[in-house]
Amino acid sequence: MFDPAVIVPPALISLVTAHVAGALAPVVWPWSDRVKNWLTHGAAVAACTAGVLIGIGGLLASDPLAFSLPSTIPLLHIQLRLDPLSAFFVLIISVSGVAVSIYALGYVREFYGRHSISALGALYHGFLLSMILVVTADDGFFFLIVWEIMSLVSYLLVVTEHEKAETRYAGFFYLVMTHVGTAFIVMTYLVFYQQTGSFTFDSFRHPGEPLPDGFRTVAFVAALIGFGAKAGIVPLHVWLPYAHPAAPSHISALMSGVMIKTAIYGLIRVYFDFLGGAFPWWWGFAVLAVGAVSALLGVMYALMEHDLKSLLAYHSVENIGIILLGIGAGMIFQSYGLSHLAALGLLAALYHTMNHAMFKGLLFMGAGSLLYATHTRNMEEYGGLIRTMPWTAFFFLVGAISISALPPTNGFVSEWLTFQSLFLSFMLPDPLMKIVIPIGAAMLALTGALAVACFAKAFGISFLAMPRSPHAKHAKEVPMPMRIGMGALAAVCVALGLAPMVVIPMIDRVTSPFTGTRLAQSAVSESGWTLTPMGGEFASISTPVLMLLLTVTILVVLLGVVLIAGTLKRRFHKTWGCGITLQPRMEYTATGFAQPIRQVFSTIYRPTVKVEKEMLEESRYFAKRMRFEVHIEPTFQRYLYDPVVRAFNLLANRLRVVQAGSLHLYLAYIFLTLIALLLWVG
Repeated sequence: MFDPAVIVPPALISLVTAHVAGALAPVVWPWSDRVKNWLTHGAAVAACTAGVLIGIGGLLASDPLAFSLPSTIPLLHIQLRLDPLSAFFVLIISVSGVAVSIYALGYVREFYGRHSISALGALYHGFLLSMILVVTADDGFFFLIVWEIMSLVSYLLVVTEHEKAETRYAGFFYLVMTHVGTAFIVMTYLVFYQQTGSFTFDSFRHPGEPLPDGFRTVAFVAALIGFGAKAGIVPLHVWLPYAHPAAPSHISALMSGVMIKTAIYGLIRVYFDFLGGAFPWWWGFAVLAVGAVSALLGVMYALMEHDLKSLLAYHSVENIGIILLGIGAGMIFQSYGLSHLAALGLLAALYHTMNHAMFKGLLFMGAGSLLYATHTRNMEEYGGLIRTMPWTAFFFLVGAISISALPPTNGFVSEWLTFQSLFLSFMLPDPLMKIVIPIGAAMLALTGALAVACFAKAFGISFLAMPRSPHAKHAKEVPMPMRIGMGALAAVCVALGLAPMVVIPMIDRVTSPFTGTRLAQSAVSESGWTLTPMGGEFASISTPVLMLLLTVTILVVLLGVVLIAGTLKRRFHKTWGCGITLQPRMEYTATGFAQPIRQVFSTIYRPTVKVEKEMLEESRYFAKRMRFEVHIEPTFQRYLYDPVVRAFNLLANRLRVVQAGSLHLYLAYIFLTLIALLLWVG
């Protein structure tokens, strides 16, 4: 029998031991890069496997499990707590970590002889362990320490290829944004500390006196900004398209797949746990609005990207927005006392959190495989790769179908649940909310349509037609560990889509303490094959049956073709091109694919088009060469961040007068400061 109280403690010890050993052993012993790679990532697989056991144990435990270590530092309590919410995120981190660590066994070969495998491995283990500690910390001071460690380690991983100027800029941009977010998280915890006199999370949950409404609002806004900066909500998303492409691809898979989800954990912990799930309606409306805008703008900017990893980074903004739509709907329903609907919104958000971790990790590993094989991230230089990289193409296709929310994959189930929670707004007593929430559903529908278009472009331009460059022409399939890592997450994506009746009761254990209601029994039919979130008379769906119908339909169509056409014969011949020999330069490009959408939303994109023509000497009517460039205006960076940077630079230049380079003057500053402090204390 699986006893969490017996399994979790040794699994936790194994996790920490494996991470420490995997980080230190390659540094201590001067082995070859190959041995260091296998030792580092083999230990990571072992540690993440232990994390899977911890996550399952925490979800099955009847009561939260607590662990602590003595501390002599004032205000610091080294405490860990494994409740259902923590266990859920530990499980997500660990499942992703297993697949990514296997993938890294092959991918890191690209860094042999160019970068320190020991340093890369040590940082990798520190990154994984810090994320586990973030979601299990039970003290605000300790949380901030491990949060900062996670941020700094991820920054060092982003700048792995620091010899490139664009990588250094991306790392600096990320470091600034993450510390802006940390400042607001500190503010959030200081609000609770001011009321309770302690940084322990238990004191936050059970303060001696309730927080005044003003302080509660400050905590809400500060948490939304602080955790939102890490999650990548609009307009705090600007670091993602810089940092994710710059980082090694297996790190990008973890950053986009699970690191930004620690911010979702933080929001749920603050809103539904520390604030008790009691809040005014406008809090939920604010979260819903931020989610809707982030989802729509994220996918719109993704459509314009030709850098595959930047495209995926913008889709992280989109999917964080979808998650916030579920959380915002749940908060609105909770504020009106509709706990059953609140549980549905929160459940949909957590389901999509898990799903996004799986398919986004898969897609980033797919992008890393293309980078490994072609040494470029530009989709315009891909093409025809399905012939030379069939496994990568298949796994990327599974991820593309999943993120596009097409059945029967996992993305379809969680977005369907999100739609159901938004459609149920008619049960609210407030007429304004009955109008506003369906608008969010409409924006989600538009987001879904644009996501399908985006990944039709990403897959078609990358894998179909003819190779557009020597990089693509000579590409080869990636090593076996990389294929196994991608295959593992592809299988999880399909499993989460086909078995929601198993996943929903697990997530229900997370949401029920916050909403005070159990949803699993009513959300799954008695047969166990159909989802009925609010009863079968309102809406129901069965993904296993849907999968069966799709399979039968395809087989019937193929059988009909054989019966009608007879035995199939293959004939190979060049495609007719009006007498012209087809060349790769005649193919549809990513720029051309996105052109209609760019025209429709030109007021948002504000594109700049540049056309250069070189005419034949014999005639000015015939072009010898043409060059077309289009750039999308970085609206948020230009009109929001650049003015702030200029203001700080101006202020810094004005304050340079105090930096005279005189030691005596600096001592005078110190002396005057001490005098002022003594007068203030006195």
